[in-house]
Amino acid sequence: MGGFFGVASKQDCTFDLFFGTDYHSHLGTRRAGMAVYDKENGFDRAIHNIENAPFRTKFDKEVNEMHGQLGIGCISDFEPQPLIIRSHHGTYAITTVGKINNTAQIEKELFAHGHSHFLEMSGGDINATELVASIVNQRENLVEGIRYAQELIDGSITILIMTPKGIYAARDRMGRTPVVIGKKQDAYCVSFESFAYLNLGYTDERELGPGEVVVVTPEGVCSLVKPGKDMKICTFLWVYYGYPSSSYEGMSVEQMRYNCGAKLAERDHVHPDIVAGVPDSGTAHAIGYSNRSGIPFSRPFIKYTPTWPRSFMPTIQTQRNLIAKMKLIPVHDLIQGKSLLLIDDSIVRGTQLRETTEFLYQSGAKEVHIRPACPPLLFGCKYLNFSRSTSEMELIARRVLKEINDEGRKIDLAAYVDPNTEEYNEMVERIGKKLNFTTLRYNRLDDMIESVGIPKDRLCTYCWDGRE
Repeated sequence: MGGFFGVASKQDCTFDLFFGTDYHSHLGTRRAGMAVYDKENGFDRAIHNIENAPFRTKFDKEVNEMHGQLGIGCISDFEPQPLIIRSHHGTYAITTVGKINNTAQIEKELFAHGHSHFLEMSGGDINATELVASIVNQRENLVEGIRYAQELIDGSITILIMTPKGIYAARDRMGRTPVVIGKKQDAYCVSFESFAYLNLGYTDERELGPGEVVVVTPEGVCSLVKPGKDMKICTFLWVYYGYPSSSYEGMSVEQMRYNCGAKLAERDHVHPDIVAGVPDSGTAHAIGYSNRSGIPFSRPFIKYTPTWPRSFMPTIQTQRNLIAKMKLIPVHDLIQGKSLLLIDDSIVRGTQLRETTEFLYQSGAKEVHIRPACPPLLFGCKYLNFSRSTSEMELIARRVLKEINDEGRKIDLAAYVDPNTEEYNEMVERIGKKLNFTTLRYNRLDDMIESVGIPKDRLCTYCWDGRE
């Protein structure tokens, strides 16, 4: 996914920028960067690889050497950023969060209009943030360029641009990712996560609306483009991505997860000895289930946080599978001979949860009932980098549907989205058997939406129901 943080201050902002950016470390695994602007010395920037060391360790030198009154930082799931760009707009720094599906088309159009080149990253990809900057530079001013980028891009894009005059913040035109403003004396900040600035002394100012563009200065926030009426914020922010202490559109991540767990409990029929969550994002869902059902919450395995503190893992699947197993340490007294109900945020490929289940059986569990906090994933995300899967066939639900299709039966996806159909029940039963669960029951889409408390037409649920 990726996250960002920006500061506009009358004083040096580097300390706030450093810790505000660090508070987004749960959103990405590959690269991180900070860029600052100082009135006397101009722009300065640093980018580091954070795959093998946390943000604070990699940037402990820069926090003491970089100085500026304006700054933007990011945690990136893929491309190096922020970038410093020199164009007819002047020099600016830019960072983005989102997904661009029509890169090749945009690249072709830019070359046709005289754009000379792009720097290739490893693997031959174009840096998405550099591509956005090139689109912005096609227009006479930054605001027109930002709006042009949001219209041209198929997918989603949220943008921070830092100039010597202030920080332009532009939320994706459908609001798929959040942008929130905080304030304190002589400073304003702009953040993906609403909790990231609280310990730095900022208080909530407001959230940007879908497509809204503002400029943030030490003196305040000025809206340049009014928000649109339509919104499709990503529901997975509450289910999985968001940090427990964050809120989006007025709904707390932790509270939503309690609500989800309670909904799962209301519809369940099994009576396990204990309820547990897969650390970390499954824990709150499990607490909600336990509180509603009265079944004790327990922690039958513990994540080894001294050396595995982060939620994300390497992008190579074989390494992910190994690390998923290495991170968890069993508590045998809570497993031996017990019937366990285990809640995870979701099932994507199924590999990690199958190995976790086998791990519990080997540790003496009598039963392992699995309750994902969201419905079956049937469609690859078109709007955010939820998964960089090369094919929807990496989704366990799609693999099961292919098996059904290979048996000579025609697949109507709509029937497998609806939890009230025989087709849906067969798919779930097959997934449960394939992954060796005692029982499997997914959360329903309507229950999950009710847990968020926001109207469905303002939520993106594409990965579950295929509706744009």
